[in-house]
Amino acid sequence: MTPESNGTSTSVIYRATKYKPRPTLTSWLIGRPLSTADAPHQTIGKAVGLAVFSSDALSSTAYATQEIMVILAAAGTAALSYVFPISLVIVVLLAIVAISYEQTIHAYPDGGGSYIVSRDNLGQLPGLVAAAALLTDYVLTVAVSISSGVAQLTSAFPVLFPYRVWIALGFVAFITIMNLRGVRESGAVFAIPTYFFISMMYLVVGSGLIQYFRGTLGVVSNPPPLSLEHTVEAITPFLLLHAFSSGTTALTGIEAISNGITAFREPRSRNAGITLMWMAGILSTLFLGISFLSMHISAVPSENETVISQLARTVFGGQGILYLATIAATMLILILAANTSFADFPRLSAFVAKDGYLPRQLTYRGSRLVYSNGILLLAFLASLLIIGFQASVTRLIPLYAIGVFLAFTLSQAGMARRWWKVGKLGPGEEKQERASTLRYDTLWPVKMVVNGFGAVCTFVVMLIFAFTKFADGAWLVILIFPLLIVLFLSIHRHYQDLAKKLSLEEFGEAAPIAVRHRVFLPLSGVHRGTLAALRYAQNLSEDITAIHVSIDPEETEKVQRKWERWGDGTRLVVLDSPYRLFLEPLLDYLQDVIAQRQPHELITIVVPQFVPSSRWHEFLHMRTADLLRDQLLSYPGVVIVDVPYQV
Repeated sequence: MTPESNGTSTSVIYRATKYKPRPTLTSWLIGRPLSTADAPHQTIGKAVGLAVFSSDALSSTAYATQEIMVILAAAGTAALSYVFPISLVIVVLLAIVAISYEQTIHAYPDGGGSYIVSRDNLGQLPGLVAAAALLTDYVLTVAVSISSGVAQLTSAFPVLFPYRVWIALGFVAFITIMNLRGVRESGAVFAIPTYFFISMMYLVVGSGLIQYFRGTLGVVSNPPPLSLEHTVEAITPFLLLHAFSSGTTALTGIEAISNGITAFREPRSRNAGITLMWMAGILSTLFLGISFLSMHISAVPSENETVISQLARTVFGGQGILYLATIAATMLILILAANTSFADFPRLSAFVAKDGYLPRQLTYRGSRLVYSNGILLLAFLASLLIIGFQASVTRLIPLYAIGVFLAFTLSQAGMARRWWKVGKLGPGEEKQERASTLRYDTLWPVKMVVNGFGAVCTFVVMLIFAFTKFADGAWLVILIFPLLIVLFLSIHRHYQDLAKKLSLEEFGEAAPIAVRHRVFLPLSGVHRGTLAALRYAQNLSEDITAIHVSIDPEETEKVQRKWERWGDGTRLVVLDSPYRLFLEPLLDYLQDVIAQRQPHELITIVVPQFVPSSRWHEFLHMRTADLLRDQLLSYPGVVIVDVPYQV
């Protein structure tokens, strides 16, 4: 179809390209480029989806119990009897959150999770708060999970402890490369260790429970030393709340599936919802089992040996093959927990960037149909955290989870308001919103109560976490949130200003054609490249001025002689430079010309540029065009043109 405009017809021609990207080192590393048409074939099923999006949540069973015990141990070993009751309360909270997100998955089948729900139901600012909280937490998830995985490794092999930071960075690089290969391929690779971990943990918990009920379950032999930064004299409500907040790290990762619904095969919402229920069931049973057994074997929270390591060697009677398999599985799942963030951080970044609150580059898919820029950004930020905190789980944990519960609260409050809006519709009535369709539901009061109650619960947990962990480092995360919001708004303001200046609405007619076109030709010498640039300039205008900056009088005399012969009568301006500067005198002259130009006068600066046959030869020549472009781009009505000359 050809649109009509001002009585003229514009033809549109579509041409299919036959070009295919050539194999490169990058394609060898991350795989051959995929066509856009391959996107439907890169989706995943429930089994792989559990590995891709649940590794973060499942991995928290490896350290959540230990984090509860670390806090309780400050009041003595008697306080450790509260580990299991606290775990039960956390599992109840987990069930509430899981049910809420299951509703979110069906209401928002295109994904987006807390950000989209908050944005559409509570407003753009709450949506940005949710985005800031989740993006921060995804970065922390990578740092915490990989550091925890390395801690498992150093528990079995203490000789590696001094190299924990380098080992952690190596794991970040590996997961980054795997995710750059694509969701389907990385999911297939990571599914094996995920199910290996699930199998080994059920074997540990199952064997431990059998021994407990038979009365043969022993206690930890040669327990590691208990090192505490501080102690308390009594078990106080604050201590229990502090332990509860530490244990709620078991809920991190619950929202991941709601952000990545589009990665699932059709029917997407159904497959994503089933995967979420699988994840919640596995997480709950393993977490409760580990907490129950750890309490009965008298496990000791320690930096030197993890609770999982103590539980495995107690259940399996030493450090045999099953113990080593458990440690290996735990280490792998903790490292792969970072994969959940690598799956969700780029997707959430793309949602926020699409709305204009993050750089647009984050919305572009790479050669393997994944958001490559988001993956690389996440790897960089997580690596900085690992280096800054020396891969210490204890130092990183206080920063962790507060963002998740803030996102939980906003998401469930948003869903509660969504059900309230649904209740305003009549039977059979529909209403299209920005990212979903509202349809009347007879159960809307029940669903609104469920989400509202969940919002209150997670809000209370967030306050507990902020209060109990504030002095330990949570203040840093709380400070980061408003800074990120300011960044989001600044980026959005820039895009809005740019769109306003580029908009054709009420633009009227195009600017009048320049009444005068002046061309300037900087030259350091007279040669074939200079003459090629001169011929090009002559095609633009008859008003041409060549400019030579005089640094060496003898060289300037040679330039003048050659120009008289080859310059075709074009005037030459020689700029004396007693301090042997090239760029400054040239810019000073051009700025004088620009300041004195007439209305509607166009100035073009034509710069001869060598194109060497070898890339390394480029370092042997001045990049005059680039230097001029950097200095003069801000001047309206000035055009800088490179005239390449291949040598």
